[in-house]
Parts: sequence; structure tokens; C-alpha cells
Amino acid sequence: MSDSAPQLLRHHRPFLAFWLARVFTASGFQMLTVAIGWHLYQLTGNVLDLGLVGLVEFAPRVLFMLHTGHVADRYDRRKVAALCQTLQALIALALALGSVSDNVSRELIFILAFLLGATRSFEMPATQALLPNVVPPGLFPRAVAASASATQSATIVAPAVGGFLYAFGSTWVYGPTVALYLIACLLTLSLDARQQLPQRGRANLESLLAGVRFIRSRPDIFGAISLDLFAVLLGGATALLPVFAKDILLTGAWGLGLLRSAPAVGALLMSLWLARFPVERKVGLIMFASVGVFGVATIAFGLSTSFWFSLAVLVVLGAADMISMVIRGAFVQLETPDEMRGRVSAVNGLFIGASNQLGEFESGLTAHWFGTVPAVVLGGVGTLLVTGVWMKLFPTLTHRDRMHNG
Repeated sequence: MSDSAPQLLRHHRPFLAFWLARVFTASGFQMLTVAIGWHLYQLTGNVLDLGLVGLVEFAPRVLFMLHTGHVADRYDRRKVAALCQTLQALIALALALGSVSDNVSRELIFILAFLLGATRSFEMPATQALLPNVVPPGLFPRAVAASASATQSATIVAPAVGGFLYAFGSTWVYGPTVALYLIACLLTLSLDARQQLPQRGRANLESLLAGVRFIRSRPDIFGAISLDLFAVLLGGATALLPVFAKDILLTGAWGLGLLRSAPAVGALLMSLWLARFPVERKVGLIMFASVGVFGVATIAFGLSTSFWFSLAVLVVLGAADMISMVIRGAFVQLETPDEMRGRVSAVNGLFIGASNQLGEFESGLTAHWFGTVPAVVLGGVGTLLVTGVWMKLFPTLTHRDRMHNG
């Protein structure tokens, strides 16, 4: 890549619109997540409910996994993503209206969390498959990192804003998310329709399972996304942050917002670095090393009783996670034909969802059984064990030198 590549990416208008749309939709989701978690914990005071929300949000990824990829490959990806963003705006509106009338219940939160998970399960593969159509192939690895920086930028600011606004009432959080999602929708629709040529056709079992078979036939791709599944599934402690904020670190909603933002600070800094200096050699070893650092940081966070040390550790955790995410995301897309990117992204989205939402359920369940701190520490240890096992199971991934072998 020439030194002018980053400047070319910054001045690429379709990518700028795509990037801004990611900022707004990610901001809306992060603010919703903070508000829903705090709102639910205020209603029930039950740590298991925090894990159940993650499980409920994850369930649609399993139920609709094969169909979400088919939709992304057969219909205009811009319109699919924009429709999902509009539906998420309606979910936020329902929560806002429920808060005004004081009719938000535990059951309503679970229902809306399921609907939120359903819309995101269709949005993710459509958005991921759209990015290669927005930028030239030569800029794609940098675009992956830059796109990730959009999400992380939102994750830094939005949770802190959400926690601050929640101090004035939940409606102050739910209301602005409606506008954020609608702006994202307009930006997505502004992308040039010629960037996507939908391949319409009737869904059949062979078509729906094509993404699964493709991933299974590529050991490096299968190893990378399954590593993310099990490592983050065990090591994720996001669902327990309300407990750490309130009962261990002794902060309020503002502290929860900062804790949720901290991993994104590290991730944003790392994504900006990778957008300027992408990983080009020894990508396999670097990815495994970053997952190992993620596990160590998880253990350190679980043992910490200092709010500021916890923030610092979460910054390191986010930076490590960003390295593995960019490497995985870039070579999965680069080695996948465009006509299959939606289906492959849907399967990849299932793994990502499992590592996040299902990981939240695992964290809530183990915290219910063993206690919050032991649950997080055991999860970090599990991440380190998975990293070592995967290095043995997938030797070609471990010794992979470059992002794209084609």
C-alpha cells in the first residue's frame, strides 16, 4: 500500500457515508444496551436477568441465521440494513413511550431485546457484505480497521453519554437513540445503489447452507471465527458490568458508562493504528497473542477493586480484541466470493453473537452459581486455555503469514 492510501480512504465519499452510518447505529445500540441493563437491574436486582437479556437477544441469531445470509445475498443490502435500522428506532421509541407512562416491565424488556436481536441479526451480514462493494479491493484491509474505528468511537462516547443521561431518567436515553437510528438509515440509503447488484432467487436448503459449507472447507477461517466464539464466550464480562459498577467498584450509572466505554478506548486507538499500519506478516501468531492478552486482561479486571485500574485494564482488553477482530474480519471477507459474502457473514455473525450475547448469559449464570469475581476470573483462565488448544488444532492458522493467501 502506498503512503497515500489512508488519504484516499478518508476522501472516498461512499465510505464516509458508510462510516458515519456505522457511528450512528452503533451509538444507538450502545446507549440502548446501557439503559436496558441498568433499567432491568433496577427493576429486579437479579444478576441472572442480566445474563438472560443476552440470551434473549442472541436467540434470533440462531433462529434466523441461514435466512439472514440469504437475504443479504439476494436483496439490496442497503435497503436491508436501512430497514433494520428503522425497526431498531421503533424499538427505542417503544421503550421511550413505556418509560414516559411508567409501563416498562421485565417482560417487556425481554420482548424488545428479542426484537432488537432479530433486527440486528439481519443488519449485521448485510452491512458486512456491503463494505467490500463500497471500497476498492486495495483499500479493503484499511477499510475494515477504519470501519471498526467507527464502532469503537461510538462505544467510547455513547455508553458514557447514556449513563450520564440516565441520571435524568431512562426516557432521556431512549429518546435520542430513535434519532440516531433514523440518521443511520438515511446515510445507508444514500449509498450508490450500483455498488450492490442483488441476486434474487428462491431460498433452498443448498443455498442457505452454502455459507456453512464454505467456512467448514477453509480451516483458517473456521479456526479464526471459532476461536473468537469460545475465547470471548468464556472471557466476556460485559453483562456483569452493572454489578461491578454498583456493588464492587461502588459507582453509579456514570461509572457503568465509563466501564463500558473503556474497552472501546483501547479498541479505537488500536483500530486507528491498524488503519495506518495494517498487520501484513505473521498474522496468525499476532492474532493468537492478542487473544491471550485478552484473557490476561479479563483476569486482571475480575481481581481489581480499583475503579481506575479496572478502566486501564479494560482499555488493554479492548485493544487486544481489536487486533484479532480486524485480522479475522479482513481475511474472511477477502477470501470469500462476493456472491456468498452475505451467507458467510451471517455464519460469522452467529459466532460473534454467540461470543457476545451468549457469553453474557454464561457470565450471568456462572456469577449466579459462583459469584461475580470468580466467574470473571474463571472466564479469563478459560480464554487462555482455548487459545493454547486452538494453536494446536489449527497449525496452518497459527503459522499463517499474510492476510490474504490468494
